[in-house]
Amino acid sequence: MRTERTGPEPQGDPEHTNQTVPVRQSEPETVPEAAERTPEQMPGQSTGPKAEEANGRTPGRANVPNVVELSAATVTPWQDGVGVIAPYDFALDRELWRWTPDDVSLHVTRLPYVHVPVTVDQAAALSKGKAVTRAVKALMAPEPLAVGYACASGSFVHGAEGERELHRTMLAAGAPWAATTSGALIDALRVLDTDRIAVVTPYVDSVTDRLLDYLAEHDIGVTSSVGLGLLSHIWKVTYAEVAHAVHEVDRPDAQAVYISCTNVLTYDIIAPLERELGKPVIAANQVTMWAVMRAAGRRAVAHGQSLIDVAAPSAV
Repeated sequence: MRTERTGPEPQGDPEHTNQTVPVRQSEPETVPEAAERTPEQMPGQSTGPKAEEANGRTPGRANVPNVVELSAATVTPWQDGVGVIAPYDFALDRELWRWTPDDVSLHVTRLPYVHVPVTVDQAAALSKGKAVTRAVKALMAPEPLAVGYACASGSFVHGAEGERELHRTMLAAGAPWAATTSGALIDALRVLDTDRIAVVTPYVDSVTDRLLDYLAEHDIGVTSSVGLGLLSHIWKVTYAEVAHAVHEVDRPDAQAVYISCTNVLTYDIIAPLERELGKPVIAANQVTMWAVMRAAGRRAVAHGQSLIDVAAPSAV
């Protein structure tokens, strides 16, 4: 069930610390002749120990390059890392990696499973201090430069103070630098000089209302909002469904559109939507990775996304 609402700009405390297709009868697959042959049967190709040596291989050990070919001067590149705490039902690890530079490792851990649908109760369970503390500690061994809490609802469910407490909990557990999705959202809106937005969520109304309240506490006006009313399997929402909701919710007086929930796939549609609407489109995973990469002194990987393009990296 889709819910759309409009309303006046909220007021609050601006403080913030951080069709069926006929099935065709399949035909026997024709395999190219060369693909049926083993390497030893290929015409014009020598085999045997001498050939292996000539090809830089160790005789008797197929496909293993000689170690002596490696230069003594070869240097292993340094690999920085950042940590991410995700909900137990998070299914979009691959999307987080798309914002991650090639020489940065992404260390992801998950919060404990709770047998509840995507409701306020689930969001509250995902923000419990003990669970977050354990998750942070589980990430510390590879020494990440920063840790991001990648759950939108878990970081706004208890309001602005709840987000700040979550941030403090992460630091106390040993995170060298911490960010939450909802905290990063506020920071991103400030960088974009934006205080009036349209909002798209996958949530039921009770969860969407918590987000609107959180934004009001930070003096962020909401021109309109659309909720998809989902209680599970949010990661299965298609790009077309997200794009339709964004167009539906956009208003001329909205300076930007925010797509909430880190389980909503958005990477490939942010830039096209920005071109169509003529304004920034920001998303939960995007702001999370933007913030964590900034903390590591790096730039998130994306082209044509306003937030990534305008915000320069800053060291921890």
